[in-house]
Amino acid sequence: MNRSQAIHDALLELGQSMEGDVMIDGLHRMVYATDASVYQEHPLAVVCPASPLDLKQLIELAARFSIGLIPRAAGTSLAGQVVGDGIVVDISRYFTSILEVDPEQGWVRVQPGVIRDELNQELKKFGLLFGPETSTSNRAMLGGMLGNNSCGSNSIVYGSTRDNVLEIRGFLSDGTEIVLGPVESEEALTHPVLKSTVQRLQEPGTCEAIQAGYPKSEVSRRNTGYAVDRLVESRWFMGEGEPLNFCHLIAGSEGTLFFATEIKLKCHPQPPPECGLFCPHFESLGQALQAVQIIMQHAKGTKATVYACELIDRWVLEGAGRNLTQQKNLEFVEGEPAALLIVAIRDHDRQNIDALAVTFRDRLKDQGLGYAFPLLFDDSVRQVWEVRKAGLGVVANVVGDDKPTTLIEDTAVSVEDLPAYIQKVNQLLQEKYDVQCVHYAHVGAGEVHLRPILNLKTAEGLSKFRQIASDVNEIVKEFRGSISGEHGDGRLRGEFIREMVGEQNYELLRQIKAIWDPQGIFNPGKIVDAPPMDEKLRYSPERRTRELTTTFDFSEQGGLQRAAELCSGSGDCRKTELTGGVMCPSYMATRNEVDSTRARANVLRQVLSDERLMDPLNDKRLTQALDLCLSCKACKSECPSNVDMARMKSEVQHQRMLDGGLSRRAKFFADFSRLNQLASLFPWLSNRLLRPGGVSRWVKRRYGIHSDRSLPPLSSRSLRRWFKRHQVFGDAGKHGRVFLFCDEFTNYLDAEVGISAVELLERLGFEVVIPNHRESGRAAISQGMLDHAKACAVENVNCFSTAMRPDDVLIGLEPSAILTFRDEYPALVGQNLQTQARQLSEQVLMFDEFVSGLLSQHKISGEVFTLRAETIYLHGHCHQKALASMRDTIRMLQLPRNYQVKMIPAGCCGMAGAFGYEEEHYDISMKIGELVLFPAVRRVESHQLLAAAGTSCRHQILDGTGRIARHPVQILRDAWVG
Repeated sequence: MNRSQAIHDALLELGQSMEGDVMIDGLHRMVYATDASVYQEHPLAVVCPASPLDLKQLIELAARFSIGLIPRAAGTSLAGQVVGDGIVVDISRYFTSILEVDPEQGWVRVQPGVIRDELNQELKKFGLLFGPETSTSNRAMLGGMLGNNSCGSNSIVYGSTRDNVLEIRGFLSDGTEIVLGPVESEEALTHPVLKSTVQRLQEPGTCEAIQAGYPKSEVSRRNTGYAVDRLVESRWFMGEGEPLNFCHLIAGSEGTLFFATEIKLKCHPQPPPECGLFCPHFESLGQALQAVQIIMQHAKGTKATVYACELIDRWVLEGAGRNLTQQKNLEFVEGEPAALLIVAIRDHDRQNIDALAVTFRDRLKDQGLGYAFPLLFDDSVRQVWEVRKAGLGVVANVVGDDKPTTLIEDTAVSVEDLPAYIQKVNQLLQEKYDVQCVHYAHVGAGEVHLRPILNLKTAEGLSKFRQIASDVNEIVKEFRGSISGEHGDGRLRGEFIREMVGEQNYELLRQIKAIWDPQGIFNPGKIVDAPPMDEKLRYSPERRTRELTTTFDFSEQGGLQRAAELCSGSGDCRKTELTGGVMCPSYMATRNEVDSTRARANVLRQVLSDERLMDPLNDKRLTQALDLCLSCKACKSECPSNVDMARMKSEVQHQRMLDGGLSRRAKFFADFSRLNQLASLFPWLSNRLLRPGGVSRWVKRRYGIHSDRSLPPLSSRSLRRWFKRHQVFGDAGKHGRVFLFCDEFTNYLDAEVGISAVELLERLGFEVVIPNHRESGRAAISQGMLDHAKACAVENVNCFSTAMRPDDVLIGLEPSAILTFRDEYPALVGQNLQTQARQLSEQVLMFDEFVSGLLSQHKISGEVFTLRAETIYLHGHCHQKALASMRDTIRMLQLPRNYQVKMIPAGCCGMAGAFGYEEEHYDISMKIGELVLFPAVRRVESHQLLAAAGTSCRHQILDGTGRIARHPVQILRDAWVG
């Protein structure tokens, strides 16, 4: 038996014996080939261990075959730490428990798959928090933070992860399970590995070489190589200071020395409750960096304290301006700053924050620095931090192949050296390489994330990739800084550590690796003995961009492949239901990486860039990856890179249809409007036939609909039929006219919603016009029938563009239908109609947006509505959250003075049009509903109102809870008293 077959058989055997999961299929190997870095390499297998015993078995297998084990948490590494050809060990599925909290001693014990923000949600109950905070904190896990020694925005107060680790339990590379912690005596060196490490550090000249070759102590973020500098600073070697603690060595070692299963962390008291953000704006980057010196000199005021000092440059602001979610968070920006600072000031008294901000403002003005000095509180604080945290993703949202590149983004120097260092780096980039650069992040701690804009698909760009790294590292060494501040060395910077720390220190690091991992099975090729930094990249001159003819217009993204390439790997789609938001509902339910938006985009990108594949869009791995995409549209707005997976999935479905046709079920759902039109001729008969039983059972079997899913009844009369015969209200037209889009869902299934809308609009003084238009095409889009959808779009654009004046508005009731005018139509109608489609999209409003606008113009007030008190629990439609806002709905429903609206903090309901009907997707659909929505609905008291604008949402709530939710328009119509 050859080696490959033996390894394959051993992995299959391991999968049978272990509690967790072993995956050796092509899809998982493709999905785990990348992280958030520029690297890509298919692993041998992916394993999700569920217990320490699983890990022990895995380590024994790796040792037997000399296979590398690559630990992975959220997979947001920027230096290629979790990319390699060995076995990826994903601890994010099962090692997710908070094991113990000791409020009195101020510590917590966790497994490495616990998410940082979710840990702090639990610690808040005890008045505690874990301090270090990455920009990815809503999905970053403690194991990853330990591996990288993450710091984050508030490190000037809380330090790095290394500063907050007390003990670590886990495995050595020989399978021995030990606990690492403070060591005070020789007797405490309980394992030969620990003794050998101490003996090696005690050799003559070693401490002196470390102190001379490592970054200077004023550099607070220094992760270059292994943290032997931290070990020799202990009182074991210096006679004073902190105890020797091998946790300090493991922190930042990127899983190359030890495999952690439990981490004991120091906790801090909750910070003062009042927080203000002082955000000075500057006309140049240099001014901002000079301002940092002034601010950090006075970071501790007489009372208030600076917790963070962050930089955002124009590239980040422009990227945020292209993102649907972040656009709403930019209201604080005045003019067009070249850079601005975010200075977080905390205290128990807001007046003290005001006072320190005034001090900063006055000192900056005295030096002629800055032109605007806003101080923000309350919800504005959250909005600004969202912009900052989105930095990694929004800077990647650039059309074309020139991208801000993860290369020198982790260099750190002392705060005092920062202006001179950045000036020298920028001079190098501009004069030698003619390259522009993005700047953002932790200036208060001496680190700016620098991202030069390069095209790695060209030989020139690839050459600059290496040369810039080498040249900038020399500048870092000149300032005695660190080439890695918090993102790790990995395979990006490992090659340069030798020249950074010197030959003697580098040999020491190699010896440390050999002591702890003599067989080299723990994450090989990272930190020491790293391969060349320009090998195994996502992009290269050899991988050509495949140009496809598509029905959707992807020209704004540069084509379908480049649309997929927008995914930076930042992993925002790995948020859980505890964090909030919609993206990504299937991942929230399964917690499988393959079900994330990131995985889908990466698989699509890889099949399109693989020239060996003659028919990439029919690749089985792509089919599997796209299977659980609900087309909820959340990624279009919540993904900072604007990865629109729903549109790409629809295009892929369409291209497949051109080759092999559509399934019977897909045709059934796509033809939804015509079938309902026929059924509505005799709605009473149709509804009787579709009740549970005979015909209904046959329909479900024939079209692959789950037997437990109810079929929606038809309205007793269609909206159009009612509209033609209804008596127009007397005041209709005195304030003008509006066009109402009679979508196919409202027309046939929810006519009462449309009737309520017409009656309310007429009572508000508007003539309602419903021309003879086509269906929206939403069902066809969701099934990939883009030719049919395009025909609908073209006819509707022509219809309404002809009928409407420039000051007319088109109002819709079903979010997924009306929002196609804004979202899909301009990219679907073809070039001849694009201008008209875009113009029309600006005249399109959801009903609640229209009413909210009347309220802003003082054309409507609460006086015409009831005074009775009601509490309304509101669930938002995914498309509305992604492409519009729920604020207008809340504002509309609170027009009656005593109506109170409470948002249900749920993401997607799980129905997503046809998805929740489909037999194979029913269980996951209901599981998504059970995450937040169903439990929240069950807690609503029977006399309280439930509201949901989406017909699918209302149907899902009914099937999942038995409760009836009403459209917000119906609730407002019922509140009308005239």
